[in-house]
Amino acid sequence: MTTQTDALKARVIDIVDELSVRLIAVSQTLHANPELAFEEYESMKLLADTAQEYGFAVERGVAGLDTAFVATASGQGPGPTVAFVAEYDALPGLGHACGHNIIGTAALGAALAVQAVRDQTPGVIKLIGTPAEERGGGKVIMVERGVFDDVDAAMMVHPGTKTMTTRGTLASNKIEFEWFGKASHAAAAPDLGINALDACIQTFNNINALRQHLTDDVRIHGIITHGGQAPNIVPEYASAAFSVRAATSERSFETLEKVIRCAEAGALAAGATVKYQHEAHYANRIANPTLARLFGANVTALGETVVEPAHDERMGSSDMGNVSQTVPSLHPYLPIADIGVGGHTPEFAVAAASERGNHALLQSAKAMAMTAVDLMTQPELVEQMRQDFADTVDLDAPWRDKKFYS
Repeated sequence: MTTQTDALKARVIDIVDELSVRLIAVSQTLHANPELAFEEYESMKLLADTAQEYGFAVERGVAGLDTAFVATASGQGPGPTVAFVAEYDALPGLGHACGHNIIGTAALGAALAVQAVRDQTPGVIKLIGTPAEERGGGKVIMVERGVFDDVDAAMMVHPGTKTMTTRGTLASNKIEFEWFGKASHAAAAPDLGINALDACIQTFNNINALRQHLTDDVRIHGIITHGGQAPNIVPEYASAAFSVRAATSERSFETLEKVIRCAEAGALAAGATVKYQHEAHYANRIANPTLARLFGANVTALGETVVEPAHDERMGSSDMGNVSQTVPSLHPYLPIADIGVGGHTPEFAVAAASERGNHALLQSAKAMAMTAVDLMTQPELVEQMRQDFADTVDLDAPWRDKKFYS
């Protein structure tokens, strides 16, 4: 590490501290005013307006998404383009129970810190606002529409219960089914009806029978979204939504095909017909080893203790996986709650606005800014990062031919 790198890291730490009151206020405002997927108008405006106030050139409504934005600031001369990725959508009924208020504000803080020293660093800084991580896959859309094409490294930090730098995710496919039958009086003429709900329920039964033939990493979970109008009418229509997950994108698509056959068999047994709509694919996330190592060293220098994910670490899914399969990416975790407090719970929502949450926000902004300084001042690290990406990401995987939004 060079003297210049050390000095710039110390400076971005100071800048985040100087901005701490403003950043915490932004996070608390987001938390107090949760907005759902693709409806994050005020959240996007707050982040984009703040970036513009501090000298970023801001483009709003990118990739055809009203609540997406890209804020850009250039440094001195050519160098890597580093993107800080902001999330800011909330959960129905739970608000910011996944801590996206922290994620979005930490990305903002890191961007502002590096922008403040851009006269001493080469390259380009971007703050990319990505809507609808919880539902709809904003990053999937933005990847497919080229928003990340000129990015060399993308990073964000997620709140959790321990500090981890290499945790991945499961790949996920969201799919919705509709079954169509024939209505009839359920008592006077049941033989004249075709029960779409039976087809739906049989699909669930078929999937449950399928489970014994699946690998341990696979998760299939769904809900019935429509089951009929009244108990004395044979349901002519039923619908359900499923998430089909696995350790890799390839395996998730293999499992998805089996789930579709379960639905087709359920329809056949009931005499109904079925249609399905594949909503989105969240790829499994791959942590870039160089970025994880750099961030780990930086966050350790800030006083955090990094632990490796457990061998049986339980995981969800994220559209940051699609970004990580496109450009070298970082998605570490910092604690805001004790182990045992799960995301997507009321307790986690409280933690996202707590003093511990505020501390994690500032630590995240500092460590990301420090990692960006590493890349911008040491070109050999950029080359290591790119080589890691080439070694860990299969750019020829067949699932990549599938497009959902382009």
